[in-house]
Amino acid sequence: MTDDWHPTASIETLRERSRLLARIRAFFTERDVLEVETPVLGHGGSTDVHLDSLCLAATTPAGCERLWLQTSPEFHMKRLLAAGSGPIFQLARSFRNGEVGRRHNIEFTMLEWYRPGFTLDTLIGETDALIRHVLPSVGPCRQRRYRDLFREALQVDPFTTPLGTLRQLAMQHGQIDMMESERDACLDLLMSVMIEPGLGRDGIDVVIDYPASQAALARRRYDPEDGVEVAARFEVYINGLELANGYHELTDAKEQANRFDEDNRERERLGKPPVDVDRRLVAALQAGMPEGCGVALGLDRLIQLVLGKDSVADVMAFATPNA
Repeated sequence: MTDDWHPTASIETLRERSRLLARIRAFFTERDVLEVETPVLGHGGSTDVHLDSLCLAATTPAGCERLWLQTSPEFHMKRLLAAGSGPIFQLARSFRNGEVGRRHNIEFTMLEWYRPGFTLDTLIGETDALIRHVLPSVGPCRQRRYRDLFREALQVDPFTTPLGTLRQLAMQHGQIDMMESERDACLDLLMSVMIEPGLGRDGIDVVIDYPASQAALARRRYDPEDGVEVAARFEVYINGLELANGYHELTDAKEQANRFDEDNRERERLGKPPVDVDRRLVAALQAGMPEGCGVALGLDRLIQLVLGKDSVADVMAFATPNA
């Protein structure tokens, strides 16, 4: 008989987690943001080449169908926005295959919210306020441009430096062969090894203006420095830990459909299986989703920071290895 039946987190930690969830709900209630619940199973998954979705075969009225465990509640929440929900938030169970470690678990909780009419700067301010609502001792909030971080840490401009130079730097600092890697892969490695560990060490660092190729489901805009196209998104870091990812949301249905198709072509090129596209999201965008911004925050990571724990498993009732 197995003896690993015990919870991953202590009962006292789970009590603290419950209290923090109540504080987060109160934060949004005070701002008249509607709490919603959406499915963890959908007919489409995330085509993002950096994520691996889980799927299963289910018996439905249509017969045996392939359904996808959602990597975040984003697609369904955007359909609610298009239906006129107004501002919404959710504490959602989410799933990402292969993500196991001190900062990851295959099944986790995402705090995600959407603010029609908000600018990216306004949403950054609200994200900062939410974090301080549960972690009041955190230091000042600073905005840092992606390209400036590379200039400071590596003396290169990530947008203009030749790919060959980036490959050499990635191999030097990552200690792996990157000679066949594309630009984004090199930048991601350098970001994770050379820049991220130092972010948010004495406060909150908000990184803005990522490469346009990393826009995902965000709009694109132009860098006033030289007119280069950048992604209208941000990421939040505390103590070297990526905590949240926010977008000025893409509302163009045709552009979104094109990005889904481009993702699947890139997945094929990389030898990854294709993912079913969420055509209902595209239809919702076609019907008209209001302009605005949204952010996804790793709730387990935030609770880990608040309670001073070593890993996300320490704040979960049962992490994947002993679920």
